[in-house]
Amino acid sequence: MSDGDYDYLIKFLALGDSGVGKTSFLYQYTDKKFNSKFITTVGIDFREKRVVYKSNGPDGAAGRGQRIHVQLWDTAGQERFRSLTTAFFRDAMGFLLLFDLTNEQSFLNVRNWMSQLQMHAYCENPDIVLCGNKCDLQEQRAVREDEARELAEKYGIPYFETSAANGQFVSQAVDVLLDLIMKRMERCVDKSWIPDGTVRSNGHSGHTDITEPKTQEKGKYGGGGGGGMTCKAECN
Repeated sequence: MSDGDYDYLIKFLALGDSGVGKTSFLYQYTDKKFNSKFITTVGIDFREKRVVYKSNGPDGAAGRGQRIHVQLWDTAGQERFRSLTTAFFRDAMGFLLLFDLTNEQSFLNVRNWMSQLQMHAYCENPDIVLCGNKCDLQEQRAVREDEARELAEKYGIPYFETSAANGQFVSQAVDVLLDLIMKRMERCVDKSWIPDGTVRSNGHSGHTDITEPKTQEKGKYGGGGGGGMTCKAECN
């Protein structure tokens, strides 16, 4: 695929404590595979995928498919890399915040990650999707679904229970985040918050290896879905 064969370049950042499954989550999304032997991420790494995004018009009809090049940045969860990872916050347009459903401390630390995002992201209320990962390990579960959803509702963000091992709701979580980002770009009058290089004005049509996101399943995620969010740019 040629470099110009997309309409938008969207950068997402995966955050969360070390060991919650960020690398495996992203690998499952881009390659539909699970590797249980991933080593701890050192610093920053990223994966990429091309998708087609179709927004719905006022009448509910799907509009023209927009070709999106998604970059998914994988960050180290250890405290010693925190200054490095926060430097990437302002370049990201959306955030996947993961915790481990079998590790209560990783869930308690979600509040710390939210504080970091509010301080370092492009605005005080960036687009975030909260993911309780490793939902396939039910016998080892340490975080109840209702308390996780309650926290997501407190912050007004969507919540998914995901499994990097079997792929459950991995694609849906990323699709919802992409939808939030695209809708924010549509409603913001002042586009100054959008990073340089996001819009590809000279993209061209042609044969590409693009996959179309599956239809989002209603009722599968909690939170406000971006309701009440504001950005530094003036939004309608």
